[in-house]
Amino acid sequence: MTENFTDAETLVDTIVARVGRDIRLGLPLGLGKANTIVNALVDRALQDPDLRLEIFTALTLERPAPSGDLENRFLSPALDRLFGAYPPLRYAELLRSGGLPDNIAVHEFFFLAGRWLGYGPAQQAYIPANYTHALHYLIDRRPNVLAQLVAREDGRFSLSGNTDITADLLKARHAGKADFLIAAEVNPELPFMPGSGEIGSGEIDLLLDDPETQFELFSAVKRPVSLADHAIGLHVSQLVRDGGTLQIGIGSIGDAIASALILRHDAPDTLRRILAEGPFTGPTGRTETQPFEKGLYSVTEMLVDGIVQLMRANIVKREVDGVAIHAGFFVESRDFYARLRNMPLPERAKIGMMPVSFTNQLYGNEAARRAARGDARFVNSAMKVTALGGVVSDSTSAGETVSGVGGQFNFVDQAHALDGARSIITLNATRDGKGGVQSNVVWDHPHETIPRHLRDIVVTEYGVADLRGVPDDQAVLAMIAIADSRFQDQLLKRAKSADKVAPDAFVPAGSQNNTPERLARWLRPWRRREHLPAFPFGTDFTDTEQALLPALALLQRSQRAPLRLAGLVLRGMRTSRDTVADACLDRLRLADVRAPRERVLAWAVLGALADTREG
Repeated sequence: MTENFTDAETLVDTIVARVGRDIRLGLPLGLGKANTIVNALVDRALQDPDLRLEIFTALTLERPAPSGDLENRFLSPALDRLFGAYPPLRYAELLRSGGLPDNIAVHEFFFLAGRWLGYGPAQQAYIPANYTHALHYLIDRRPNVLAQLVAREDGRFSLSGNTDITADLLKARHAGKADFLIAAEVNPELPFMPGSGEIGSGEIDLLLDDPETQFELFSAVKRPVSLADHAIGLHVSQLVRDGGTLQIGIGSIGDAIASALILRHDAPDTLRRILAEGPFTGPTGRTETQPFEKGLYSVTEMLVDGIVQLMRANIVKREVDGVAIHAGFFVESRDFYARLRNMPLPERAKIGMMPVSFTNQLYGNEAARRAARGDARFVNSAMKVTALGGVVSDSTSAGETVSGVGGQFNFVDQAHALDGARSIITLNATRDGKGGVQSNVVWDHPHETIPRHLRDIVVTEYGVADLRGVPDDQAVLAMIAIADSRFQDQLLKRAKSADKVAPDAFVPAGSQNNTPERLARWLRPWRRREHLPAFPFGTDFTDTEQALLPALALLQRSQRAPLRLAGLVLRGMRTSRDTVADACLDRLRLADVRAPRERVLAWAVLGALADTREG
C-alpha cells in the first residue's frame, strides 16, 4: 500500500524506520530526480553523522553560476526564465563547495558536460559505464531506496521522461533481484507519458504530494545554431534514407539536423540548391534529397525537441508496435514539456518511453528489433576525432571526465550489427581553447570513447568522411579533407611520420580551403533568406538577448587575444548607437555608466555588436 505524505521530513522519518541508517539511494538520470526528497535525505545525513547516505545517479542538473562581470550582467536577471526556478540539489552544492561530509558519498556515471572539471571528489567518485550497464552496476550496490519524480493524471502515475533505468529496476524488484522502497514525488509540470512509462500506484511505497514544494522543471536552454552547425545538418540530411530509422542528439547540431531534414521534406528544391553551392566534401555514393514518403521511425536514447518537431512535420511517422518514437529519457526546454503536456493523448501515445535496455541495444526479441530498425542512422556528437577514426566524447587528454560515454558506444555497436545501418559522428572542426583556435580533428588522443576499429561516418562543417572498412591511408586523408585548413598540413605531417600515408601524399583537392570565411560565403545568404535560422524551433531568449549572444561569444573569445579586444573597444568608441545597441546596453545595465571600467566594457560590447551584426 502507498503511504501518502505532505512533507518530506516525515517521509524521511519513514525511510529511516523502514531501511535503517545505511541508505543506498538510486536516483534517475537528469530530470527524474525527486529533489525535495533527496534534499531532505541529505539534510538528515548532515544532522546525523551516524547515518550513511550513498547516492548513485547520473546527469545532476544545475543552473549555471555566472562567472565574470559581463556574464553576470547577462545571465543573472534571466536565470529563472531561461533555466526554470529549479531547486538546487544539496549534494551537488556540497560537492562544489568541498563541504560533502564523510557519511555522504555521490557516484555518477554521466556528468552534465564540463560542470565537474577541476572538482577532485566528483572526478574520483565517477564510475564509467555504458548506459545499458548502469542498471547492473546499481543492482550490484544493493540500493534500498529509489527516489523518483512522477507525473499524475486521473489517479494514474507515470515515470514520464525517465523510464531509462527505472522500468528495468521495477522488473528486477518483481523478480526478487532487488529490494528497495520507491519514494516518489509528484510534479504537475512533468508530462504524463502513457505506455511503458505508466506504473501502478501499488508500485509506489512512499508518495510526497506537497504543493508547497512542487517546483519548476529544469529547462535546457536552446543554443543558437551557427552556420557551421547548419552545414553539418545539411551534410547529414543527405545520409538519412526514407523509410529508415533515426537517432539525433540534443544541442545546436541536433537542431540543425532536424531543421535540414524538415527543409528536405518541405522544400527539397531549396535544399538541393544550397547543397549544389556547397564547396566542401559531400557524401560518397548514394545521397538522399527527396521528401519523406514512407517516413522515419525513431529509436533514441534521448527524446529531443528535434525528434518531436520531425514528428509534427510528418517525417517521423513510420510506426513500430503502434508508436513512431521509442525513447529512454528526456531533458529539454520548458516549451517542450508544455508541448507534451498539451499534446492530445492519441498523438502523445505515438511516443513510447522505454528502458534503455530496449532503445540502446538489440538483446531481447532481437529479430523484431532488427526488422524494425532498418536503414538506421544513429547520429551522435563528439568532442574530437582522431585522423585514424577514434572518437573522443567524454574525457580530456589529461583524463578528466567531461561528461560520459552514455549510450554512444551502444548505438555505434548497433550500427555495425544492423544491416544497412550507419553510425554518424558529428563535430565542429575547431574550438576556441586557451591557446586560441584548436582543431577537433587531431592526430591522436590518450583516451578514446569509441575505438578506431569501430569507425564509420564522421561529419564536420567541411564535409563527410566515410571511414567504414577502408584502409588507414584512405581514412587519414578523408579526415584531413574535413579538417580546418589551418591544421591540415600539421595532420598530414604527423601521418607521414607514422607511415600512415605515402611520402608524396597531399591534402585532397577541393579541401584545401576549408575556412570559416568560405563557409560563411556559402551559407550566409541562405541565413538572410531565413532558410537557416539561428533558432529553428524557438527560444526563451528575447530579441535583444539574441542580438547579444554572438557579441558576447566574440568578447569571450577575445579575452585570450588582447589586441583583438582592444580593437573591439576602439571600434565601439567610434560606433554610433542605434535602437538595437541601446537595448543591448540597457539589458546589460551599461546604457548610462560613468565609471571608467564600465565605460570601456560598454565600448567593447558596442564594438562586438558592430562586428557580429555585419556578419
